Amino acid sequence: MTISFEVSGADEGPAVVLLHSSVCDRRMWDAQCGPLGEAGFRVVRLDFRTCGDSPAAQEPYSDHGDVVAVMDRLGIGRAALVGASYGGRVALTVAALHPERVTRLALLCAGRPGRRPDSPEVKEFGAAEDALLEAGDLAGAAALNARTWLGPDADEAAHSLVRALQLRNFQNSLAPAGDHELPEPDVDLAAVTAPTLAVGGAHDLPDFRHMAAELPTLVPGARHVELPWAGHLPSLERPAATTDLLLEFLGPSR
Repeated sequence: MTISFEVSGADEGPAVVLLHSSVCDRRMWDAQCGPLGEAGFRVVRLDFRTCGDSPAAQEPYSDHGDVVAVMDRLGIGRAALVGASYGGRVALTVAALHPERVTRLALLCAGRPGRRPDSPEVKEFGAAEDALLEAGDLAGAAALNARTWLGPDADEAAHSLVRALQLRNFQNSLAPAGDHELPEPDVDLAAVTAPTLAVGGAHDLPDFRHMAAELPTLVPGARHVELPWAGHLPSLERPAATTDLLLEFLGPSR
């Protein structure tokens, strides 16, 4: 398997799989892994293709399929999924296609299958990012992503981390490789059976705030909460507060 992943925490505890934003890699969860493990969970985190330590695919793949493959390799039949941004989109896809595999679903400013952000703010960001990438200014594009996606509570360490993670992802994506990603499947979110928490950030771009708020109309029993202090990456903006939120939602590990 070419996907890079790591496992920590309790060997026999219930599994929690952490899925990162596309501007980051699995290191965005550094602050959460220790407390989740200490609470008795078996913590799994992975890098999507071309992110972090995972290379580009050499054969057809899907990110949601990779998540299930990692679970299978580790002998994990069922797990809670925690997804940030794009990672939340992947988590929703797994939960809809394989509801029997997901025990709980925590979505932090998540994307949604079949829904592409298209607000003026997103289009403006995309145009600015494209211009920087076309000019070969990968560092400038990484800095733009950090400014756009981190909320006002993020400190310089968080900005530095996101710049570094996004820069590496840009560099990874420049490596010669064919486009092997499979088309995104059509999914019925009403098929999700796991208790679901949809978290939005009051300082996030409108598309993601709306997607979080709409999720209870699409996923049976989903609960929405908007964090008044958060931007798009709350786990990096207030790590301890986000960890407490996740521990409360995931419940006792035993």
